[in-house]
Order: sequence, then C-alpha cells, then structure tokens
Amino acid sequence: GGMGKTTIAKAIYNEIGSKFEGKSFLLNIREFWETDTNHVSLQQQVLCDVYKTTSFKIRDIESGKNMLKQRLAQKRVLFVLDDVNELDQLKALCGSREWFGSGSRIIITTRDMHLLKSCRVDRVYKIEEMDEGESLELFSWHAFKQPSPIEDFATHSSDVIAYSGRLPLALEVLGSYLFDCEIAEWHKVLEKLKCIPHDEVQKKLRVSFDGLKDVTEQQIFLDIACFFIGMDRNDVIHILNGCGFFADTGIKVLVERSLVTVDNRNRLRMHDRLA
Repeated sequence: GGMGKTTIAKAIYNEIGSKFEGKSFLLNIREFWETDTNHVSLQQQVLCDVYKTTSFKIRDIESGKNMLKQRLAQKRVLFVLDDVNELDQLKALCGSREWFGSGSRIIITTRDMHLLKSCRVDRVYKIEEMDEGESLELFSWHAFKQPSPIEDFATHSSDVIAYSGRLPLALEVLGSYLFDCEIAEWHKVLEKLKCIPHDEVQKKLRVSFDGLKDVTEQQIFLDIACFFIGMDRNDVIHILNGCGFFADTGIKVLVERSLVTVDNRNRLRMHDRLA
C-alpha cells in the first residue's frame, strides 16, 4: 500500500484513453465492495462511462455480467480496476477476455498477486522502489512546491526521506504536513516521527495487514516484523512450523500481498514503514 499503483494507473489512463472507443476507471473497488451492498452500481458505472448514458438498468450481478459481455464486446475499450482484493470482483466486472472488443486493454491494480495469477493476466508489473533523487523530488513538490528542497532544509529533507523508506505515500503525506513550517517546527516533527508513526501513513499501510483473513497469517507477519527480518526463509518456516503456524502457506500469502519480500539470498525482508 502507498507505492503509487493508483497514481500510475491514472497516468496511463489519462495518456492513452483517447485512443479507445470507450473507457472506464473504477476507483477503490475494495473499499466500495466492503461498504456498499449495491455492487451492480459498479457494473452500471462501466456502461455509463463507455456509452455516455445512464439509461442502463441492471437488476442483479448475473444479469449485469450478461449485459457487460454483450455491450463491451462491441467496443475497443480501456478498463481500469483499481484496488481489487477479491476474485468475485473480477468475475462481476471483467469475467473473461471475450467480454471486450478486439484491441481492448484491462489494467488491474491490487496488493494480492495471487488474484492476478487466478485470472491468468498476460503480464504482471511490480512497482520498483524510487531512488533517492526521485524520492527527494516527490517530497520537495509537496513540502516546498518545487522540485528540490530550499537550501536551509536540505539536510532535514534527507532525514525525512530516510524515515519514509522512500515510500511515495509517506513522502506525500509528510511533505504536505511539513509545508510552510519553520525550521524549529521541522526539528519537533522529526523528533516526534522517530518515536510515533505518522497516523495517515500507518492507517493506509495497515489496510494490507487487516486484509489478511487468517489470524495465523497476521501472527506470522508480526513474528517476522519483530524477530525474523534478514533471516533465511527456510529457517523461519522451520521455526514457525514448530509453533503450529503452517508458515509455508502463510509466508507465501504475505509475499503475494507485498507485505514481505524474499531477496536473492532467500532472506526475508519488509518495508521499513511496515516493520
């Protein structure tokens, strides 16, 4: 969470959308699915976006699937599904490639790589971490409204970037928080951030953790965060299996959710803001 998946999808959508006969961008599907029972309204939104009319009326999910298949197959469309976390969402909104006209493109953003494997996507793109220069520029746009820090704040800006772990979400939130603050205020904020996680960042990142459906997976995540970062994956699996945690499956889920990574030496890693 917070790596910039939605931002990148929006940029692509805005850049190439005019090349298609119709387009639709469904934002925050996970959140909508959890808080609104009227799921057919998403199906209606797709048709409304593509055909520029509100005349389509859908009774239920199944009839909505048939209507989407019938209507979208007639057009070359660009379709973005943002923050998908359940297979049922994909089945309801883009059941198969046959639903869409030739030359259509479907972009899915998710924190769960297993979903992409389940629907047999053509390609998976994993967002790479920004380098120090990119991180500094992003932070500066929010903290100073320019691409580089004000001279007197250069060192402090580097400290904030170190705290953020180069996470785009953290850089944007903290940059906006520190905008137009005096040096004295920066000192106070930096001291505080060393002790207390920034609420907005922590809340956003916690979504992935709360999304784990099995309490055992949550416990494995917490154990790795507290004790096993940098340890060999196989050794950790052996230890946790001894505690009855079925760590083979649990760690696989955490990797698919981008909560844990495994480096080229088979050692477990975790983003600083998650740990």
